[in-house]
Amino acid sequence: MKYYLIAGEASGDLHGANLMRALKERDQDAEFRFWGGDKMESAGGELVMHYRDIAYMGFVEVAKNLRAILRNLRFCKSDIEAFAPDALVLIDYPGFNMRIGAWARKHSLRAKICYYISPQVWAWKEKRAIKLKHIVDQMFVILPFEKAFYRRYSFDVTYVGHPLLDVLENQEPDQTFRSRYNLDERPIIALLPGSRRQEIRNHLSMMLGACRPFADYQIVIGGVSTVDPKEYKRMDHSHLIIDDTRALLSHARAAIVASGTATLETALLGVPQVICYKGSALSYQIAKRLIKVPYISLVNLILNREVVTELIQYDFTKAQLQRELEKILETDQAQPMMEAYQELFEKLGGPGASAKTAGAILSMLSS
Repeated sequence: MKYYLIAGEASGDLHGANLMRALKERDQDAEFRFWGGDKMESAGGELVMHYRDIAYMGFVEVAKNLRAILRNLRFCKSDIEAFAPDALVLIDYPGFNMRIGAWARKHSLRAKICYYISPQVWAWKEKRAIKLKHIVDQMFVILPFEKAFYRRYSFDVTYVGHPLLDVLENQEPDQTFRSRYNLDERPIIALLPGSRRQEIRNHLSMMLGACRPFADYQIVIGGVSTVDPKEYKRMDHSHLIIDDTRALLSHARAAIVASGTATLETALLGVPQVICYKGSALSYQIAKRLIKVPYISLVNLILNREVVTELIQYDFTKAQLQRELEKILETDQAQPMMEAYQELFEKLGGPGASAKTAGAILSMLSS
């Protein structure tokens, strides 16, 4: 079978790669062409476009790059037609993928259209659920509340569990972590400023400033290779570790995390955290009026209460961050968070999302 996959960010690249491997186990003749990143490329197949070249975030940045986005859409459509896949697998990245899915449905391509990792339509623009219902042949959701959300629109989706559990299940303890990165024995505070240049510019300086009073701790930044190293230039006396976030979190006493999938990963690894996020003033004002959910972190959304503190936009200050960091570095203060993390793990079920999704896709293609 021929599979065309589209992922537009780091998390999609990770989960897309695991899905590709699961498909390969069940389909020895699997042929892949995809938009994604290094992890998907390592799984095999042909990388068409790297996500670092298409990862636009925020209303302002999207508007500034609209011409490039439209050009990418045109290219993607012609590339799909030329490849003639059996399955078109859309992985999150809704602004782009929903347009591709609608085009594929309208042009009656022979490919079955699958959406893996639902767009967060439950957060804003809920009516897009109706559009998705008419676009896709099968939707695979990874958060426990999403199935009930789509049921409100008479859309029967498949809950497969969170693919991050697959990744963490296969992670081996790294006994050489500190020596490999020349770290001493002081406890570590991990800083995860995000995976895009704009996020790093908005978050990192404030994170570093808030950590200066904590001289008894090592400050370690979790960076990504898809961002120019110059963006981390305000490192002061902190350490920078590239593309090894899970190992960093496994050795961290606490973490300051930009909102996103990393907040869930931090929780599942049992690390106390403070969540932060800051965008442009205009993007924030627009989002504030559109977003309908009470939290921005997956941890709080899944548990439906504030387990981890969220410092958003104007609340994201050095003083506030210092206060919250002091709290989670105290064992007694962090204990309720640790207990909630266990509840979170149980709500997500167990590993196997990649295998379940691959099996369902192949079953659909063979029916």
